[in-house]
Amino acid sequence: MSSYSGLLKTSGVARIIAAQLTARFPFGMLSLAFLLHIERVHHTYGAAGLVLGAMSVGQAIAGPLTSRLMGVWGMRPVLWTTLGFCSVAIACIGWFVMPIPLTMAVAFFAGLSMPPIQPAVRTIYPKMVNSKQLTALFSLDASAQEIIWIAGPVAITFVSTQIGTVQGILMSVAVMLTGGLWFILSPEVGRVRIPRSARKLGAVLRRPPVLLATVVGFLLVGSCAAIEVGVVATFGNNGPTAGIVLAIWSLGSLVGGLAFGHIPIGPWALARRMFIVFAGVALAVSSLNFWWLAATLIIAGAGIAPALTVVFSIVSASVRFSDTAEAYGWVGTGQLIGAALGSAIAGFLIDGSGPIGAFWVAGVFALVGFLVPLLGHRWHPDLRQRGASPIPDTEPIQVQTS
Repeated sequence: MSSYSGLLKTSGVARIIAAQLTARFPFGMLSLAFLLHIERVHHTYGAAGLVLGAMSVGQAIAGPLTSRLMGVWGMRPVLWTTLGFCSVAIACIGWFVMPIPLTMAVAFFAGLSMPPIQPAVRTIYPKMVNSKQLTALFSLDASAQEIIWIAGPVAITFVSTQIGTVQGILMSVAVMLTGGLWFILSPEVGRVRIPRSARKLGAVLRRPPVLLATVVGFLLVGSCAAIEVGVVATFGNNGPTAGIVLAIWSLGSLVGGLAFGHIPIGPWALARRMFIVFAGVALAVSSLNFWWLAATLIIAGAGIAPALTVVFSIVSASVRFSDTAEAYGWVGTGQLIGAALGSAIAGFLIDGSGPIGAFWVAGVFALVGFLVPLLGHRWHPDLRQRGASPIPDTEPIQVQTS
């Protein structure tokens, strides 16, 4: 824990972590807010899954594009523009009752204009600490973001079930605006300038570690999305129980991230951590009892933040600084496609076979998410003897003298 306390004493680190967590806090609220709202209005989880999927597809398309634009226009102009459009779109979904196709279109636009907070802050981190501290900072960030998934689901289920689903969505918008403004106005955002990349869009995916991180992120988040939908379907929308189970799940991830954050990252690290996720989900399938789900999801959660730490670290160590934002954009795109497919498939299986179907979907995603890094470990950089800092855009040239 001393490494984390040292990081938090570094100038600006605590502030930028708090600002970006607040800006991203609605991500822990919007899925449940839309799920509860659409199911209440249209009486089907399948329709809710389609709306969530549409938003995720929009985010997936925008991820590498808006991230790359930050190197062209600057971070703040891109963040200001996307924050304004996204807030309006989300508010419209809550305020107006619309047919499912139109709701999907608005949700798609909301995803398309989602502020690229995560790629921005992942790009800022290497400029705030030295290379040896960077993996620990990624671990602290991945662990701290679980606060989003602990407090967010509890808050949104309470407001949506006790007050109203419209109020829940509008609360998410208010938090998004507050956190977004805090992050955009943070001094660190103004100090870091992302160089314009000289490479074509998508060229970073030719780097095997980036492709590995993108695929595993897709599978991990697909499993998580299916679990989220399954928990809500299991416990209904008449109380805070679903939010409590999801908060317990996230607490496991928080503890796991802090516990494993100091362990050096070798070529088998991602496979080991994904196996923890799969083991917990596989156990969860046997019963939908509250206490059993809480216990097994703690196990699954213990691998999530550590796996994300590895994903962020191997991407950072494998690309040039000018390409980091785009690389993280592609990783985010993979995660969002996973969320779209996971939630949509789980929603339809719930309509057909009940909540247990969602957990089967989660188990399949997690299993493949373990097998991919297991079989592709040769693509996994060994960071045990080096830091996770990006490759410099300019390197010293050795001059031979006679």
